[in-house]
Amino acid sequence: MNSIRVGGIVLCGGQSKRMGRSKAWLPFGGEAMLIRVLRLLGEAVGPLVVVAAPDQDLPLLPEGIAIVHDEEKGRGPLEGMAAGLAALRGQVDAAYVSSCDVPFLKPAFVRRLIELLGDQAICVPKIGDFHHPLAAVYRLEVAETVVKLLAQNRLRPVFLFESVATRIVTANEVVDIDPDFRTLRNLNSPEDYEAALHDVGQASGLSWTGEDAGPT
Repeated sequence: MNSIRVGGIVLCGGQSKRMGRSKAWLPFGGEAMLIRVLRLLGEAVGPLVVVAAPDQDLPLLPEGIAIVHDEEKGRGPLEGMAAGLAALRGQVDAAYVSSCDVPFLKPAFVRRLIELLGDQAICVPKIGDFHHPLAAVYRLEVAETVVKLLAQNRLRPVFLFESVATRIVTANEVVDIDPDFRTLRNLNSPEDYEAALHDVGQASGLSWTGEDAGPT
């Protein structure tokens, strides 16, 4: 199989209702969460694009990383994917799409999914009963289908998987490189965040009462 050019898209325009503050700014390992995810993803793919909400404030990004915005706020990951895929048009053949709250992302996991893509349009892991659309590889041509689904208000990523040729990746196909599936561990709540910090021997020192919530 011929090698393909693969970029990266990091979606950070979610409303973070459970976290109560912007995940992109949360400190983790001495850097903002978004910066950490970009650094790790950049070890496997490039160029990188960040998709933010229309009015979202972001940390200062490394040079060369593009920023685009959702056309509409609060419509979920397909909205962000549409913007990210459009931004990469002409530069790559496919893109790994990630959320911004996965501090344990493993570059080897990304590379494995790229290897498993084959001739399919999408390569997405399904662990147990759950697909992981924000840890998946998408060929750029799926953008047309994404736009159609958005126009029909069919916002769930599973509708995309049902519409184009999709390679479902099982746990057995990635367990050797990510035994605990840490790449898929996203942080949705203050409890998730504090537990992740604890696992790496850190404490946040943040108040969760809203006084120092930072940019939202």
